[in-house]
Amino acid sequence: MGQQLWDHLLMPVLFIVAIVLPLIIAVAMFVYWERKVIGWMHVRMGPNKVGPLGLLQAFADVVKLLIKEVILPTNANKFLYYLAPMLALVPALAAWAVVPFGPETVLANVNAGVLYLLAMTSMGVYGIILAGWSSNSRYAMLGAMRAAAQVISYELSMGMSIVCVLVLTGSLNLTAIVNGQSGNFFDWYWLPLLPVFVIYFVSGVAETNRAPFDVAEGESEIVAGFHVEYSGSAFAIFFLAEYANMILVSFLTSILFMGGWLSPFPESWGVIGHGGFHWLFIKAFIFAFLFLWFRASFPRYRYDQIMRLGWKVFIPITIVWVLVAGCMKYFGWVHIGTGA
Repeated sequence: MGQQLWDHLLMPVLFIVAIVLPLIIAVAMFVYWERKVIGWMHVRMGPNKVGPLGLLQAFADVVKLLIKEVILPTNANKFLYYLAPMLALVPALAAWAVVPFGPETVLANVNAGVLYLLAMTSMGVYGIILAGWSSNSRYAMLGAMRAAAQVISYELSMGMSIVCVLVLTGSLNLTAIVNGQSGNFFDWYWLPLLPVFVIYFVSGVAETNRAPFDVAEGESEIVAGFHVEYSGSAFAIFFLAEYANMILVSFLTSILFMGGWLSPFPESWGVIGHGGFHWLFIKAFIFAFLFLWFRASFPRYRYDQIMRLGWKVFIPITIVWVLVAGCMKYFGWVHIGTGA
């Protein structure tokens, strides 16, 4: 009885805490790093007052948000108003259940891991729509409608990009996808799937409503978009969900196209040739840095440009590349690792 309790209840809870707690701290550090990087790019200092090197600035912001009052707008739908932030956050955290951090390090090593990921990441849009509708605000409603159309459009191109990976691997298991890339740097899927690799990451930027695709939160047009009527802890939950999704997209791009925890160097090179979580972290950190670089570098797209890019450029390319990936697999033009 005691062993069953440990295996089926306590162990999964410990695994969940071991994933969620570092993720929340990573979000705080990511916000700090974003403000520092963009500060350097703008020839500014960034956070430098709260704590050594300004490291505690993000935690000070969290405390400020938690002690602020959550104001319910007049005539707002109270139940949906408070439900929306949770609908945005819960899928962003639940998706991590199937993300492998190593060959044996994963909370749920399920065979349909990719399907689970697609289901979880597509649920976040409901939180955005309900936040806009329940706030009884025209600005919030406009932001919600923009976000819904944008997220659905770019989910299609992300999904088709993942189909290309599935065609080469022949498995929906994320660990098998990484093992299918075993070999050297040029055996990873970024090379045979280069166009969809770029499309997947750019679509991930659009999916998370980040610059230059942040028309759902366009300050110059609709104040702050779908969460304009939110304050305090409710706004903090939306903030946490957005940055958790950014980190998730960075990890998934590394796993699907860049070999996950595999080393880019041959095993004969000694220590640096062995795979491990540190390689996955380095790759995810590079992709997360690109989110910040894009924000500091590019102006915001017009809404019609965003829709045209998604529907007339990305989706046709991914559909064609599914056929190309099928030919690569059938004729043996691409290396598939032994673990696939």
